[in-house]
Amino acid sequence: MKKILIGTHNRGKFREIAYLVSKKIKKISPETLKIESPKETGKTFNSNSKLKVNFFSKYVEYPVISDDSGLCIKALNYKPGIFSARLAKKYGSFYKAMKYILKKMKNKKDRSAYFVCSLSYKDRKKRIKTVSGKVYGKISHEIKGTKGFGYDPIFIPNFGKKTFGEMSKYKKIKIDHRFVAFQKLKKIIKIL
Repeated sequence: MKKILIGTHNRGKFREIAYLVSKKIKKISPETLKIESPKETGKTFNSNSKLKVNFFSKYVEYPVISDDSGLCIKALNYKPGIFSARLAKKYGSFYKAMKYILKKMKNKKDRSAYFVCSLSYKDRKKRIKTVSGKVYGKISHEIKGTKGFGYDPIFIPNFGKKTFGEMSKYKKIKIDHRFVAFQKLKKIIKIL
């Protein structure tokens, strides 16, 4: 059976990417191989996803897929952006980070935002392909829903009334930024 290393320690991301990748491919987690995460020193989502795919590929002989993703809020100068996970770390959890964001957004009229995902794939010949996907929407006025992960409970996509956190896992997984990016990657890498 073919294998792929999904280069992330975020279990929510791992589950989503594993679900999108073909059932004929065995998905391996860095946790299983006792590989730590690299420091994210890139200035963009693309540079961070490439950095991760390069890092994880040093440990295996088979293909690797890595993502860098985050929430960009217009009224907050498109922050937290690439610092989305680090903001949660700073405040102790995604829940506390969401509370902080909602407080900052309290008097903002424009609540538009988007989720972005950059996906990088490195094959056995060490060739890298990077694509990105976005989903546009707005920031809710309160934390809603316990499904999903990360900032899902405060993001309402433009084509719905519910936050990602209120949607069933299988509905969200087929419309989010990771799905959009993965569809682009699948056109280039047929085996996925």
